[in-house]
Amino acid sequence: MIKLSNWIAATAIVIAVAMTGRIASAQEAGAPNSAIEQELANKYPNQWQQLTPDQRQRVIENYQHWQQMTPQERDFARQNYQTFKSLPPEERQQVLEGLRRWRKLPPEQRDELRGKYQRFRELPPERRQQLMQRYAHFQSLPPEQREKVLERYHRWQSMTPQQREEMRQRFRGHHWHEGGGPGPGKHPMP
Repeated sequence: MIKLSNWIAATAIVIAVAMTGRIASAQEAGAPNSAIEQELANKYPNQWQQLTPDQRQRVIENYQHWQQMTPQERDFARQNYQTFKSLPPEERQQVLEGLRRWRKLPPEQRDELRGKYQRFRELPPERRQQLMQRYAHFQSLPPEQREKVLERYHRWQSMTPQQREEMRQRFRGHHWHEGGGPGPGKHPMP
């Protein structure tokens, strides 16, 4: 299982790479047709010849993106890459699988996830820590318990604000016994 701090760093890598990994129309193999392509072909002749047209286009786009980054963004990317390289092989594989899933997402969904990530980064540090602890706890649950939690979450999300408030009132009305749960016969959730 990925440690939470590694997961966050890996997520940042996935987002950064996914943002720069868009492939435009493929170019035909052969003579370079742009200044960037010429520069890369001259600098790395053996590697360049082994790339497919799609791979060459991706390299060009990544290079262009890199050139447009601020020094701080480049430092952040380098740090994320070092973190990625330091992960155990199985965790690196999980990150790469996450990247493959990311690339398959529709652009609207990627934008939505980027927005959520940005909102997370803007939270006060103690709130971010609290959310990371909750996520770590969720990940530590057995699969069947995680499924139950997700079912309850989806049920909660489908409720109207009035239904949620009624549920909160019902929950507040139950007294918890010393064993850490509701008293006998009392269930805070339907």
